[in-house]
Amino acid sequence: MNCIESWKPVAAMVAVEFALAILNILFKKAMDGGMNHGIIVVYRQSISTIFLTPFAYIWERSSWSKLNIWLLGQIFLCALFGMTLTQYLFLVGLDYTSATFMCAFINMVPVFTFVLALPLGMESVKMNSKSGKAKFFGTLTCIVGVLILALYRGMPLIYSASNAAKKLEKPRNWGVGSVFLCAGGLAWSSWFLIQARIGQNYSHRYSSTSIMSFFSAVQSVVLCFFTIDRKNIISVWILRGELQILSVVYAGVVASGVCYVVMSCCVKQKGPVFTSAFTPLIQIFAAIFDVAVLHEDIYLGRIPCSRCGHVWSSLGQKQRSRDSKYR
Repeated sequence: MNCIESWKPVAAMVAVEFALAILNILFKKAMDGGMNHGIIVVYRQSISTIFLTPFAYIWERSSWSKLNIWLLGQIFLCALFGMTLTQYLFLVGLDYTSATFMCAFINMVPVFTFVLALPLGMESVKMNSKSGKAKFFGTLTCIVGVLILALYRGMPLIYSASNAAKKLEKPRNWGVGSVFLCAGGLAWSSWFLIQARIGQNYSHRYSSTSIMSFFSAVQSVVLCFFTIDRKNIISVWILRGELQILSVVYAGVVASGVCYVVMSCCVKQKGPVFTSAFTPLIQIFAAIFDVAVLHEDIYLGRIPCSRCGHVWSSLGQKQRSRDSKYR
């Protein structure tokens, strides 16, 4: 029985990462159809608030008296870093790159979380122990891996010839996308640490997540005010097609609703580093969906090597077609 209990957080986090990988694919297709990044976050967090509030009222309304200004301030920061900024920055980075590439940068989240947790006393490293050496070399491996991904394209593993025309029509800025993705990873890492503090003082996950979603919805509206073109201020709020509607509903109910509740519970039980350590699974799941659904190309890195028939400009735009041996 104890063995089953110990594996519950592991199974829960694997399910969370699978759900988030599906979300990345949905958002990529929605943004290819012209959906605005900020609008996605607003709808996502608004739906999450509506979805979670009844659960918080039914099961945790007696705990609302424990809320104070200090605790609400922590939840506000948690919403700002872990929901509003994280989701917006990742969406912008996703629009510039691909779902698989974005998920590769999510691998930096455990590293950022670990590094930020050290000065806060949430983690410690003893280099004389095996665990300390494993933490150090694991952190170094993640950093080197992401740098290789950002600076080296390499040979193709999977190439979709039918997708070549689409890429010519929509250039990608891999460099700018990398900056946004790194910033998003840093913001998400901050969420794990702040959430760990909140869990120590207020462990009611439905109430805290619903309040967090409400704060994030308000913050996202303010963000949209500064980022959306005034000429399209009305039209961008209109959801067009079943895909956009499905994307924001799935994001609000499953991703921001269920997944954040589960992650909050795991942070309280196992700590922020344990919970963030599962984020690399998103890349595995997303790569499968990326090839099967979006027909994206998979490479050993990003910038072309001398043996690859691709030539990319500084903006990541394809200049000439692939050598025939890769077709």
